[in-house]
Amino acid sequence: METDITRLSLLSPLYFVPGQLNEPFNYREGSGEKLFCFDLDEEQYLLFEPDKEKLLGKISFSGETPPELPMGKYLFAQKREILSRKAIIDLAAEIQQEALWQRFLPAKKLYLRYLYEDSQCVTQLFRPYNEN
Repeated sequence: METDITRLSLLSPLYFVPGQLNEPFNYREGSGEKLFCFDLDEEQYLLFEPDKEKLLGKISFSGETPPELPMGKYLFAQKREILSRKAIIDLAAEIQQEALWQRFLPAKKLYLRYLYEDSQCVTQLFRPYNEN
């Protein structure tokens, strides 16, 4: 998947209005803005070629609790479409490879955000990291 991956410094948290708990891979147009946070798999989150079936691990929060995207440094990528589960996992692996290639220490979390912008649905991924 050819994607621009950008370094993003979020200077203050992004807050989201709590909503119903939804499945992260069944987003539909008109569902509003959603944020999901995954606790990445302990054995996969630092591998250059992770097992994509295990990478995402468990959801630590979604629309059921007041979600927040904390301030900090992120590797960020977006596509102006609703991505499939497979495409999201491929993009997450691509971000992980970019982090490791740049010798960053990627965090064990991955944020998945959906929104509607400029008359299009947008899928965004945020991966926190620390610089070595």
